Amino acid sequence: MEIKLYIDRFVILFACFCFSSCEDFVEVAPPNNKLVQQEVFGSNETAESAMTGIYNQLFQASYINGSSSSITYLAGLSADNIKNIRTTNLDRLQYEESEIIADNDYNLNLWSSAYNIIYMVNTFLEGVSGSEGISQELKIRLEGEARFIRAFTYFHLTNVYGDLPLLLTSNYRENELASRIPQSEVYNQVLDDLLISSELLSDDQEITERTQVNSYTVKAFLARFYLYMEEWEMAEELSSEVIGNTADFEILDELNQVFLANSREAIWQLSPIGRGGNTQTNEGNLFIHSDLLPFFVSNALRADFLELFDETDKRVLNWVGFNDLLQEHYVYKYKIWLSNELPVSEYSMVLRLSEQYLIRAEARAQQNNLTGAIGDIDVIRSRAGVDLIANTAPNMNQTELLNKILEERRMEFFAEWGHRWFDLKRTGRMGEILGNDKPLWEETDLLFPIPAEERMKNPNLTQNPGY
Repeated sequence: MEIKLYIDRFVILFACFCFSSCEDFVEVAPPNNKLVQQEVFGSNETAESAMTGIYNQLFQASYINGSSSSITYLAGLSADNIKNIRTTNLDRLQYEESEIIADNDYNLNLWSSAYNIIYMVNTFLEGVSGSEGISQELKIRLEGEARFIRAFTYFHLTNVYGDLPLLLTSNYRENELASRIPQSEVYNQVLDDLLISSELLSDDQEITERTQVNSYTVKAFLARFYLYMEEWEMAEELSSEVIGNTADFEILDELNQVFLANSREAIWQLSPIGRGGNTQTNEGNLFIHSDLLPFFVSNALRADFLELFDETDKRVLNWVGFNDLLQEHYVYKYKIWLSNELPVSEYSMVLRLSEQYLIRAEARAQQNNLTGAIGDIDVIRSRAGVDLIANTAPNMNQTELLNKILEERRMEFFAEWGHRWFDLKRTGRMGEILGNDKPLWEETDLLFPIPAEERMKNPNLTQNPGY
């Protein structure tokens, strides 16, 4: 990893926080890293600005921001909901065909952007810990937010790549030749960070801007973590806590309101305002088929995926568009393709309440509480305007219900965070489903390759099997 470059970029970023105008920050030449940290963490105001800067950087970071190098897009193409409609971009075709090569540029962007954020968070945590100019109350909150971001990033990295270098310091001499450690140890660190974050962030914190990590952001992600770990009781407990916070969250009847900025269904979102300039989401820019520039269209929804939906399903009516020229359906969860208008009307969705219902449904089904599981899945089906399982198939057995929950997750979260790919992987069905769908599928395709460029910089980085 190009850790020295990350250091330079982070020093520049910190310098930007210390001065009022980001447009002029390139003219500032701080003498060294220590002085920058002293300035940034010298007061509550500058420390808050540094945290805001990290949130802004998340919208720049490829792995999280919904762009063409994001987990949303690359894991989406790797599964069976989305397809390429242009054959000229070979790097993208590799994901759909399960033939990713180690020097794929999108893969490099995903990996390097994630580690860039990890480095920033590590530096931030060190600055907060060593500061004497920040109030104790603010220290606690900022550490909680930063630890969550690190846990969130490592969780996705290890689900994409398996074993990883676990970097918990800003010391590039320790990091630049770091070896990969077993995925189980990465998971242990993710859990440690999430549990500490949960202790540090208060349930009493007012939720206004849903771009800021709060205690319910952590609970929601812990619920997903425990689901992946098959700790069903904990997954049910945490998702129930989030669902129970009706003062802040609700399932919205109007589907076109779900992805709006600060939607009451949103648990955590990213604002494009940190990018500067255009104010549309990357997902809107990537998935919407523009009538003005049809030659920019790169993807569409697969016909066999759309066949899963009932004709009356509001998710198709509201979240799927149709391009007459190309005769293709496309993702239309976000409605804005290009904009520079303020205030920003759409934020990128990272975590939302409907996932908590389906997490709890699965956890309950796994514990043989089938009635409770059906009640949760029917909350989502009711909003979609389709027949309720309680009315049509109340006597489903456990296996049938778990399959139905997996299908419901596929229909609810298409083009969101690679849920379909991760669901097939964690339930052991990827080979069965994708093996029958993709002619070149091999079991080693469960993981993406470690980027070749990173292995050239760090000879201690081993490669995943099959690459």
